[in-house]
Amino acid sequence: MSEDTAPRREPETRPSLHDVVVQGIQDMLVSGEVGPGDRLPVEPVLAERFGVSRSSLREGVRALVAMGVLVTRQGSGTQVTSLDPHLLLRPLVFWSGLQGEESSHDVHQVRKALEVEAAGEAALRRTEEDVARLGAILDAAEPAIGALDHTAAMDQDLLFHRGLADAARNPVLGALIDALARPTLRIRMWQAMHRTGRLTAAHQEHRAIHAAVAAGDPVAARAAMYTHMAQVAAHLDG
Repeated sequence: MSEDTAPRREPETRPSLHDVVVQGIQDMLVSGEVGPGDRLPVEPVLAERFGVSRSSLREGVRALVAMGVLVTRQGSGTQVTSLDPHLLLRPLVFWSGLQGEESSHDVHQVRKALEVEAAGEAALRRTEEDVARLGAILDAAEPAIGALDHTAAMDQDLLFHRGLADAARNPVLGALIDALARPTLRIRMWQAMHRTGRLTAAHQEHRAIHAAVAAGDPVAARAAMYTHMAQVAAHLDG
């Protein structure tokens, strides 16, 4: 094969020093060398370990602070945060808040998949206290719906969906649902339901979800949530 016809080899890209620091600290977390609440070794030690300058180390640390992985406090050094999913998913919350009208259906489709799974898992893992708490939320929603109190009804709706996610005992699932349940989209949903007279129907759909969760029936819970989310999507542009 001639030099002209030989396939060109793409030049290897070396990770930036910033990425070396980020990856190095991630490896420390994955290995269990440090964990939530732990303090990182001092700058000179980390810089030598990663083979970077102290300025490059600080750049990588600043990136991890922005991600919610680390926190720096004067006099206390740099510590690992709680690594709670809600904290680490803040960039997704920010992204969700940037989405406009044209992407509402796309975001809702993702939420539907998450909510359906949350309902199924809640039916499998709920406690009697979860069932009672969800029922109390639905009871509290009825006066707001009867009075057409848009804000109060929306607040109870949010509490119900969060309660289901809590009952699913999956903090990552709950954090993802919260991240995508941005206020602007929820307001549009409730305005659409109010406009089309679906407030009462949506409440009855919530009752069906609750009944399936209380019965410990994941198949029925997923089906009831799917129906509810599909009905909401159908009225987003109503």
